[in-house]
Parts: sequence; C-alpha cells; structure tokens
Amino acid sequence: MLDTHSNRWSPHATVATIIERNGRFLLVEEYINDDQLVLNQPAGHVERNETLFEAATRETLEETGWHVTLEALLGLYVYRVPERDLTFQRVTFIANADQHVEGMALDTGIVRALWLTRDEVAANTHRLRSHLVLDCIDDYIAGKRFPLNFIHDQID
Repeated sequence: MLDTHSNRWSPHATVATIIERNGRFLLVEEYINDDQLVLNQPAGHVERNETLFEAATRETLEETGWHVTLEALLGLYVYRVPERDLTFQRVTFIANADQHVEGMALDTGIVRALWLTRDEVAANTHRLRSHLVLDCIDDYIAGKRFPLNFIHDQID
C-alpha cells in the first residue's frame, strides 16, 4: 500500500496463531469478500497502540473463543497480492489453548472454529485463505520455533 502523504510504501501488519492439540490444529471457517467461505488460522490486523503479542491473543479469542498463551514465534511470513498491490507481513505465533469460552459470539464473518488434522487441511487446499495456512502448519510440524523474546515489542 502506498501512503499518499509521503509516497512511502506501507505493508499491512498482521498476526496469526498456530494452536495444536492432539494432532489437530485450531482453524476458523470465515467469509471473505462477502461470499467466499475459507479456512484460516486465527489471524488479523494489529490495531493502533497494540503489541504483536496482544494482537495475537485478542484475535484468537475474538475468532475462536479460546484464551491462549503464546509459547513461541513460528516466523515472519511476507505475503504479496500483486493484482491488488497489497503486502501483508504476518507474524505467526505458536500458542497453547488454555480455556474455551462457551457460547461466545465470534467476530463478524467467522462461521465457526474447528480442529483439523494436517491431512484434513491439505485435503482442503482449495478452501485455504492463502498458502500460508498449510505452510505454517508444515513449519510447525518441522519444529521451527524462535523464542518470544526474539521480538522486542513495547508501547511507550
């Protein structure tokens, strides 16, 4: 995205969480573009004056009803959509599911949260919001992890 005030390019800062329990991954089924039903990790944009850590736990709760504890950083993924001149910088965390809030209303557009195996996700590649959904699961399975203190994110 080009900032028209300074002619400076500004990518979208987003977060996502990988949450695995008993070989299944927590995903959301959500509508995008008003009519396309896709699968994604709990994910979303970082809000103004919010740390990456706060954004990841907030988005996960809002989209799945799960309180989580961030355990590690999986990685920074850059996703470009050339036809829309968009770039997303997605910071993906690994988290543990702590407590589910039964009956919680989920974010607008989210149909439901569901637990799927890696193979079930791979069988639905045509429904993934982006290739990053499966890429991140595969990186998690491969053991990629960085300590949370790799990120220095403070608000003064």
